[in-house]
Amino acid sequence: MGIMAELPFNGLRVLDFTHVLAGPFATRILGDLGADVVKIMSEARHGPDGGTSSPYHAMWNRSKRVLQLDMTQPDARLMCANMCKRADIVIDNFSPGVLDRWGIGYEVTSIENPGVIYIQMSGMGDSGPWSSYVSFAPTVHALAGLTYLTGVPGREDIGIGFSYNDHQSGLHGTVALLAALIERRKSGIGQRIELSQFEVGTTFNAPALLDFFANQSVTGPSGNQLPFDQVAPHNCYPCLGTDRWIAIAIMGDDQWTKLIQQMGAPNWAIDPSLAHATGRVENQNFIDEQIKEWTQSQIAEDLMILLQTNGIPAGVVQTGEDLVEKDPQLASSDFIFEYDDEHPTLGKISGDRLPLHFEDKLIDKYSRPEIFGESNRQILKDWLDMTDDDINLNIQSGLIK
Repeated sequence: MGIMAELPFNGLRVLDFTHVLAGPFATRILGDLGADVVKIMSEARHGPDGGTSSPYHAMWNRSKRVLQLDMTQPDARLMCANMCKRADIVIDNFSPGVLDRWGIGYEVTSIENPGVIYIQMSGMGDSGPWSSYVSFAPTVHALAGLTYLTGVPGREDIGIGFSYNDHQSGLHGTVALLAALIERRKSGIGQRIELSQFEVGTTFNAPALLDFFANQSVTGPSGNQLPFDQVAPHNCYPCLGTDRWIAIAIMGDDQWTKLIQQMGAPNWAIDPSLAHATGRVENQNFIDEQIKEWTQSQIAEDLMILLQTNGIPAGVVQTGEDLVEKDPQLASSDFIFEYDDEHPTLGKISGDRLPLHFEDKLIDKYSRPEIFGESNRQILKDWLDMTDDDINLNIQSGLIK
């Protein structure tokens, strides 16, 4: 599974101790852009993402090579220490201190590899009273205020239903690594980066924090309404069929005028009190009910095209099936693709392309996610110049498993 020579990160060596989503998402981006990402895993202790035959693992761990190591053994840690000395980047999202306890932390590695960059992507950061807390997306969302702010009034327990903050932490981690690489080009020296996924989540509350700082006002959940803007209608409405919906977001009076024209200018809609946003906000529940009566006899996709063609912001509330099978925009860019190679245990699998388009480089080939055992030998040869005999001895001793 070779690295494409023309990609921008070709030659960059990344040692990946991450699991679940945030860290693997960051290293997937690096791998897609050409870095040689080696993911350290154990078949016996593969973590909560289910091992290399799990669809979850397959989603976030393409463009990487997998090295099986039993990190409970001192010799495996010694092998990792030697790999760290040759790495450009070492990344983990364990609880703080795990790599240090293994003897492969930044303070030790940087003595012989001063250019190495470490990034630690723990849930709460490496200091403070919560630094040892175990965290997953639902707990981080709750603590960071995202669950509360993204709920529906009266149902503050709903919140975000997917790992939004993990994705954002992965992106923040990638940006941090790019900044450290640029700094290393100038100084020749690497550094250690600490990323708190909790703090990443908190930054997305900026308007609510500002409202509190300025006005001592606590922003509450607002559902589909914008909490700081006088706009209406701004909601999701049912369409023809089972569980089909369309989002309509009227951001100005001119768009409202266009909308009611498409609705046939019903008498209720041409009321002068609704001509401006303040009046519509005061009557938004009434307006929502009237729009609902109109949209529920419409085909969602056709209605979106009609509204967008007439300058009205609208979008179908799409499902996964819609995105993969029906979406013409994604189809036009081949955003969903099928890997050239079949996965040894999952068979034919598909993925989503890196949503970046470089003018002079086409990223159109992705190495499928590996399973245990595929690259053990080649990684040890490439990174540590080990012979087949040395590798066989490590396999026999159980170091590689």
